[in-house]
Amino acid sequence: MQLITTKIPEVMLLEPKVFGDERGFFLETWRASLFTEAGIADNFVQDNHSRSAKGVLRGLHYQLHQPQGKLVRVLNGEIFDVAVDMRRSSATFGQWVGEYLNDQNKRALWVPPGFAHGFLVLSESADVCYKCTDYYAPQHECSLLWKDPSVGISWPQIDELSIQLSLKDQRGLLLQEAPTYG
Repeated sequence: MQLITTKIPEVMLLEPKVFGDERGFFLETWRASLFTEAGIADNFVQDNHSRSAKGVLRGLHYQLHQPQGKLVRVLNGEIFDVAVDMRRSSATFGQWVGEYLNDQNKRALWVPPGFAHGFLVLSESADVCYKCTDYYAPQHECSLLWKDPSVGISWPQIDELSIQLSLKDQRGLLLQEAPTYG
């Protein structure tokens, strides 16, 4: 497995080695020693699995207290996965990274604590699994508005899709109004 740095160095793409033949394939999805070598000391405490239909946009979520790092991958389908830096003291505050994750490239995205996270489903449906470094705490959850012009995320196929949002995500805050990390 290879760790690939994105334009925000703390957000990393994991490129697995896939061993396949006519019977199927095998790949390693996570390795503690690889994270340790990259200076990531976080431990995972919770695994989540969501299934969403085409056009569902989930996010951009973060927990101000009990911040979660997330290792996101797709078992079936395709998503455009996004991380937004919510650390006010960071040189990349308010900037975003987006990566295509799907069942063909088998990549995963490491979204560290301090980032808002969300994804848009591009296939008919998508099964998304992610490991978290802290427990879900709905009382601490915040939502950044997915279409905040100051962040400027270039969501793919946005004009062709019928975007489906939860009420919480429809009410996401603009970056200038949203609570942030120090």
